[in-house]
Amino acid sequence: MNKQMDTSKSTPTPDFKNLHFLKDHIKQTMAFYHPKCIDKNNGFFQNFTIDGNIYNKKDRHLVSSCRFVFNYAMAAIEFNQSEYLEVVQQGIDYIETVHRNPKTGTYAWQLSDDIVIDDTNHCYGLAFVLLSHSLAYKAGITSSKAKLEQVWLQLEDYFWDEKFGLYRDEYNVDFTQLSDYRGQNANMHMCEAMLTAFEVTSDHKFLQRAYLVARNITVRQATMSDGLIWEHYTSDWKIDWDYNKDDPHNLYRAWGYQPGHQTEWAKLLCILYRHQPENWMIERAEFLFETALETAWDDLNGGIFYGFAPNKDICYNDKYFWVQAESFATAALLALTTGKDSYWDWYQKIWSYCWKHMVDHQYGAWYFILDAQNNHYNDIKSPAGGKTDYHTMGSCYEVIKAIQLKEQAL
Repeated sequence: MNKQMDTSKSTPTPDFKNLHFLKDHIKQTMAFYHPKCIDKNNGFFQNFTIDGNIYNKKDRHLVSSCRFVFNYAMAAIEFNQSEYLEVVQQGIDYIETVHRNPKTGTYAWQLSDDIVIDDTNHCYGLAFVLLSHSLAYKAGITSSKAKLEQVWLQLEDYFWDEKFGLYRDEYNVDFTQLSDYRGQNANMHMCEAMLTAFEVTSDHKFLQRAYLVARNITVRQATMSDGLIWEHYTSDWKIDWDYNKDDPHNLYRAWGYQPGHQTEWAKLLCILYRHQPENWMIERAEFLFETALETAWDDLNGGIFYGFAPNKDICYNDKYFWVQAESFATAALLALTTGKDSYWDWYQKIWSYCWKHMVDHQYGAWYFILDAQNNHYNDIKSPAGGKTDYHTMGSCYEVIKAIQLKEQAL
């Protein structure tokens, strides 16, 4: 195990609420990836060591391919970087010509040397395809508007379960075999993608779907698990308490309550409230955020643990970058929505921890995962499928947007 180099002591603590700081942090994070992440032949390189070297040029993951499009599209919009549009187009082309199977219309989960090594059709992956096309369209890639509709129709034809008002998780490549597994994670990211698609297109079908998914997960399903959001369910949306209990470190389907998903849902509820305000959204958001932080904040070493068991014992005590990032964004949105200073206190507390331990002040971007004592395990910073700093930059963008909207309303 490697002891983390603490360069934050020589780096002054900034004003984390300052818009210039947040924008500069996005630029500094982008600089870790740009331009070396761009594969001039196709798509993006997706595997980086802590110092920014590419340790694997062959393997690509649908989620990372889409998240890099998010990163460049958002930067093109926020910073008026027109040269980024070519990169966005290249990323979209890779998704549509290499990940996508023209015979089935599905998107391959994993590639190696541009050859499909996993053709499983994941709803989670389609959520990011929808998100990437939404932001590509907003950035100026007009062809992505039609792709948005194609993805919507595919979701309607195969993944949407009208009976339960939620999305199914997983099919084989030609949609002939449906997995019995159901999960909240794909639905959470589908809610995120639907909210973004609505904001970009003003098409209310996306908002209506985001509302229904959010209500069914954070209210109906949460009533089965003491108001919190469990991860895993059976095909008829009953809780599966034992799924992956022997694999608590699973990247996409970890066992236990995930504090990061409680806070991420709280963030989405705040965004939903912005468009269709109903009191239950903020009531649920506050409960999810406060319970997650009260249970999973590490009082000894700082930061938010990854998972806790049904009895509230910590079952996974590592600190993942995305959990911290989503949580500071949620704290800011709750502070701005409710007017409660306690959420700004949490924002400051989480950011201070991240600034000291998660942000790499030497090479840029954030560390991927730290142990309970805030040491990193190896020299991997960004593996395919696991990280492009979409969470960290996306959280900064969301705080910037929320602050600007609040200032406009005053």
